[in-house]
Amino acid sequence: MNILIIEDDPETGSYLQRGLREAGWDPLLCTTAQEGILAVSGRDFDAVILDRMLPGMDGVDALRLIRGAGVATPVLMLTARTAIQDRVEGLEAGADDYLLKPFAMSELLARLKIIARRPTRPVEATEVQVGPLHLDRVKRTAHRGETLLDLSPLEFRLLDFMMQHAGQVVTRTILLEQVWGYRFDPKTSLVQTHMSRLRTKVDKPFETELIRTVRGSGYVLATD
Repeated sequence: MNILIIEDDPETGSYLQRGLREAGWDPLLCTTAQEGILAVSGRDFDAVILDRMLPGMDGVDALRLIRGAGVATPVLMLTARTAIQDRVEGLEAGADDYLLKPFAMSELLARLKIIARRPTRPVEATEVQVGPLHLDRVKRTAHRGETLLDLSPLEFRLLDFMMQHAGQVVTRTILLEQVWGYRFDPKTSLVQTHMSRLRTKVDKPFETELIRTVRGSGYVLATD
């Protein structure tokens, strides 16, 4: 298999190249995000190993650009960060799997085999439009009509998720899992607080309310 490695650490890059060659695979090492983006855009690979922390450009931002360019090559993201939210951001940006450093080569090879043989999934649209709302995942901007919405990164993810499920009732539990990455109930008003802030920016300056509360159930982004 042809594997692209995007990793700036010389020791890790050398270790990956050696392990992949010993497995009979053909690795290409790029040490910057820009170099890796050019490589994956111009050549077919079976999979990409992408470091989360790269100089000049975060691995998640690099992945967004790769997916924004229409490249659907499976991506395994490496990271030393253990926070659930860091992994959620990578998966939402288009990663197919996540592996924490330090890692065993045997596990990395097994994960690469799995993602490389999956059917290629459609690349997620870089822009989403729901009624007057327009969201650009590459530029990380959101508009309501001509008005630019000043959203925090979390509010952006929250609106993105609501737009993906426009017209559907989204529960508090689903939001905690999909936006915050929680697999437990923190017993706080976390969702209500951030949803209130989002609605202040999306709805308050305008005549029509788009994000509506469904009492006892959750929230819905209106499509009418």
